[in-house]
Amino acid sequence: MQTWNKRVARTARGAVLVLLGSTMLTGCFDGSSSSSQSDLNTNLFPADGKLEATIRRTGEGVPHIKADNLKSVAFGHGYAQAQDNVCLLAEAIVKARSERARYFGPGPGNINIINDFSYKAQKILSGAEEEYPQLSPETEAMIEGFTAGYNKYVSETAPADWPLECKDQPWVKAITPVDLFAHYRIVGQFASGALFATGAVFVAVPDGESPQPTPVVNVTGDADDALSKELKRVVANARVNAGAQTDYQDIGLGSNAWGIGGDMSEQGRGALLANPHFPYTGHRRLYQVQLTVPGYLNTNGAGLLGTAIPLINFNENLAWSHTVTTSRRFTLYELTLKDGDNFTYIKDGKEKPITSETYQIEVNNGSPTPTVLEKTFYFSEYGPMLAADAVTGGGLKAWGVNGKAYSYRDANASTKNLLDTWLKMSRASDLEEFQAVFQSCGSTLWTNSTYADDQGNAYYIDSSSVPNLSDATLAVIDFKRAVNADYNALFEGGLTLLDGSKSRDDWVEGQCNGLVPFDQRPQLTRKDWVQNSNDSYWATNPNQFLTGFSPMFGSEQTPLNPRTRIGITMLQNPMELGFADRAPAGQDAKFGAIDLIEVIYNNRTWYTDMFLSELRARCTAIGSDPVNLSGGGTRGVDEACGVLQSWDGVYNTDSVGAHVFRVFIANYRNDFGTDLTVPFDAKSPVTTPSTPSQTESGTASDVMLVALADGLQALDSVNIPYNAALGDVQYYQPSGGVPPGGTPVELSSPIAWHGGDGSVDGAFNAIGVVTSPVAEDTVLPRIAPTTLPNTAGLSDQAGSGWQMARGTSWHFGLEFTDQGPAAYGLTSYSQSSDSDSPYFTDQSQRFSDENYRQFWFTEADIEANLLVNGEVTISQ
Repeated sequence: MQTWNKRVARTARGAVLVLLGSTMLTGCFDGSSSSSQSDLNTNLFPADGKLEATIRRTGEGVPHIKADNLKSVAFGHGYAQAQDNVCLLAEAIVKARSERARYFGPGPGNINIINDFSYKAQKILSGAEEEYPQLSPETEAMIEGFTAGYNKYVSETAPADWPLECKDQPWVKAITPVDLFAHYRIVGQFASGALFATGAVFVAVPDGESPQPTPVVNVTGDADDALSKELKRVVANARVNAGAQTDYQDIGLGSNAWGIGGDMSEQGRGALLANPHFPYTGHRRLYQVQLTVPGYLNTNGAGLLGTAIPLINFNENLAWSHTVTTSRRFTLYELTLKDGDNFTYIKDGKEKPITSETYQIEVNNGSPTPTVLEKTFYFSEYGPMLAADAVTGGGLKAWGVNGKAYSYRDANASTKNLLDTWLKMSRASDLEEFQAVFQSCGSTLWTNSTYADDQGNAYYIDSSSVPNLSDATLAVIDFKRAVNADYNALFEGGLTLLDGSKSRDDWVEGQCNGLVPFDQRPQLTRKDWVQNSNDSYWATNPNQFLTGFSPMFGSEQTPLNPRTRIGITMLQNPMELGFADRAPAGQDAKFGAIDLIEVIYNNRTWYTDMFLSELRARCTAIGSDPVNLSGGGTRGVDEACGVLQSWDGVYNTDSVGAHVFRVFIANYRNDFGTDLTVPFDAKSPVTTPSTPSQTESGTASDVMLVALADGLQALDSVNIPYNAALGDVQYYQPSGGVPPGGTPVELSSPIAWHGGDGSVDGAFNAIGVVTSPVAEDTVLPRIAPTTLPNTAGLSDQAGSGWQMARGTSWHFGLEFTDQGPAAYGLTSYSQSSDSDSPYFTDQSQRFSDENYRQFWFTEADIEANLLVNGEVTISQ
């Protein structure tokens, strides 16, 4: 357990009040329905109020849950997820309730204090409490059922039997439906409000005023001085955190998705590639499950932990996947203050108040009595106030300077329709019903949707929550970007700055409560293919560019990332192998389910296709002569060049030379802007920019050879041999095994990992290193590498190599056949985060071996592939 200011705690012991009411966890939800629910359709709620579900597990522990109604099937889902991931789920609820500091202390850099207060200001829990009575019966059924299942597992499992991360911990306890709903508000704001929860909201006060929280009960003497110093550090850390985010569209997530239409699929019925690139740790792990309510719902997919219905799914007739969009999910407002009054702004000539709310949190200080802190936050009509000077490094001024202040509006501040959207998608039977979800203002928060069905349709839509701005506002944005470099720099960094003094810049409420309606969204239906790899919608299929949409959806006619370029290349040239040993579409130029999963596993990269042959030629030209280093001095590259000459050109575990090319391209990519001679051409976005300059080619000053020499210096510095197989220096190794504040340990032997970094290597099978000392989105410790620059995350510890902790996660290839959907894939990090579970690394080894499994869907297949003792019926 972390401690904080123990001397203060000892001095003030017994003098600090314990908070009551909304800051305390409520009791166990008993799973019963309200009287009004009893009259609803029995597809949603059990007629007798009794929850019952059958959980059947097939290979690798995948649960197939069957029940007579939606609430009961969610009950089984909550129970199964808790069996496999109870610590992560429990920690997510602590976070949503702003109670991290209460249980875990202030945290490194006081982040728990900053987060807890910021989530209160963003109304994570209080907003959930307010919106919960407005939820649809369907969402209520799912949330109440999942909560009851989670609580059943927690109540019937001895705390000593919980996984190591939360064994015997007091923060694992029964939760309420509102708690779970609050977690969804965190999920909804991953790409918006969460970016401001590390400091930008915390330090938002008028210039000259202190954002420092205060103790509820005064302390005196040395204890007061010590506490004051601690609280000043909280503020300093919050300001540093606020300035650390530089790209407000990059949330550290990526994915590939292809929808294959009937013209390009083996069965003529449509096919799908789903390849989310998500963290291997924390709350954004994907969990596979099949939910069946006979006659009402039958969907197989995976969702983020805690979601009561899976999110990337297939049913008998259709399938879809998601990729993070280039769209914008919030807008920043510049308020014009009344002269001499920092708490009143002028809009359309009228005065508007900046309001305030005061919150309290508890901080564990190592004593039996926590420290209670209090802090006031401020709000405009749009949402929380923001310290724009901290966010932009001074590009925008502090609140009150020059008569301005800043606030923001979040398109995903509400998530009351989250589960409804995915339930309707899961129940759709054709494209028209799928599109109807978005016609009625459904949103997938911060993702695109890529779809295929058994009628041979391939469909793409940016289905995220995007502010609907008027034509006049969009024209002003375009004008400001053209004439004001500072404004354009903000926009390019993901900050859409609007004028809060004019109602012109308010969102157009329309039919979707301020979000862009269905008919104004980028979307495309094809019979050949659609795709997205986190680039702009405009090149979804270069045979039919999408243009003319709001810039809030992203840019048009701009360069594509390397994953998009290699992906489109494989779709346009399905019989070309590149450096791989298999063509993307097998033997017939059309895609089946196994072809699609093997598209991921072929481990091609765009930069290899572009540059390997040229680099080999320059290696031959230089021979054993020395090459200049960019930092001064020279070195030979001939040994590494020999490895590259015989490298197979892909990123398989047994590939020898992939890591040498990686450190080359990690350096050479910094020279693209000056060395590539063919500029980007919007008419040929896949093949441009390209073509290295021939200036000084093959000499000691050759730009490509200098990049290789610099990369080799990094390998040499940590004793990584050039002739190592990729799997010997690139691996997955889960770690943790301790509660917050503990010292993490390795939880398995290293598992060789194939694939490459999506940005650096240009790999379609994108994976990456994570340097966070905690599991992502959590405060649970993990062993984190420290890395060398320009290496895609090479550890600076001798012989350690690359420790991968994000990227290809739950992934599959699917095709529709005359017998229904057939899908093959894996969850790369496995179903469970419990190191004692048989499902902890079983799929990880299969991923290493490229040994994908079939996803069982029909009753006959499920029954035929049950694990021994793999069926259990639970009730409440």
